[in-house]
Amino acid sequence: MIQLEPVDYLETLIRQALPRWNIRPEASLKLLSYSENATFLVADEGQKWVLRVNRPDYHTENGIRSELAWMKALREDTGIETPLAIEGCDGDVLQFVHEPKTNSKRTMALFHFIEGKHPESEDLVAAFNQLGAMTAKLHVHAKQWQRPDYFERLHWDLEGAFGAKPNWGHWKAGFAAHVSGIEIVEKAAAHMEKRLRRYGKSNERYGLIHSDFRTANLFVHEGKTKILDFDDCGFGWYLYDLASSMTFLELHEQRDEIIHSWLQGYFQVAPLSDADLVEIPVFMLLRRLVIMGWAGSHPGTELAHEMGVQYTVDTVEFAKQYLANQVFDYQNLYKKGA
Repeated sequence: MIQLEPVDYLETLIRQALPRWNIRPEASLKLLSYSENATFLVADEGQKWVLRVNRPDYHTENGIRSELAWMKALREDTGIETPLAIEGCDGDVLQFVHEPKTNSKRTMALFHFIEGKHPESEDLVAAFNQLGAMTAKLHVHAKQWQRPDYFERLHWDLEGAFGAKPNWGHWKAGFAAHVSGIEIVEKAAAHMEKRLRRYGKSNERYGLIHSDFRTANLFVHEGKTKILDFDDCGFGWYLYDLASSMTFLELHEQRDEIIHSWLQGYFQVAPLSDADLVEIPVFMLLRRLVIMGWAGSHPGTELAHEMGVQYTVDTVEFAKQYLANQVFDYQNLYKKGA
């Protein structure tokens, strides 16, 4: 279970590090988000940046460098707008601060500030059309990009999600007590795992992905969708990126319209086979359970509190639809509306 550190303690560490980017220690700090890592808005003398304090024991140093290298390559090779890490005075994009209470090093990264706001519910169809195209560009790039020798990232396969040491915790740990229906979710999960093993992990289906395209990690500015937060990027099924974009939207009244818009955008750039399309509900269930595991291992976070019992209730409902084969035939849905 992840224990969050006091914000004032993190601010103390940040103020020690700011001069490494030629930023004054007295710059203003505002907490933006706090889950795996703590992200702060830094403002000083009319300029703004975003600084991330990396959580200990989540990613290795090489893992963080791998993330930053891919973000930079995406920006340079595809034009996808992602935050770029800023080199410190020593030329390194990673800065290390001594942490006295553990006598260890703490890593931080500073990013350029990107203008925008999270897409509103009425803008989702348009935003997801752009997101689908951007996701396809990202996947095409991932298949062709020559990764650095040091490259290493987590895997978001069945082992990474629900194995002996899951990345975020097993979904059962996040299933709210006193909510009925866990046997329904268990049955759906067993069917999902069977489908995923049969689907397989060929190079056309499995590779480097963003893995966390929920709307909280998207910005829209002047009609353009931008991608934030590659902290959870790693190796997974390409269709998991569609499922992650539908996080908290699995029961949305416009669900099919949103997914159809995403598919239209994706197909402008890259193909998906009928065998891919038919598995979309499988990946939506996988993502739903991965997030439930996250909530179970991060109970002190604001997001976990917001999810509350309702997330479990809705997961049972989604599992019922999944087992009843009511979750949509996206293969035919796309063909009808293409």
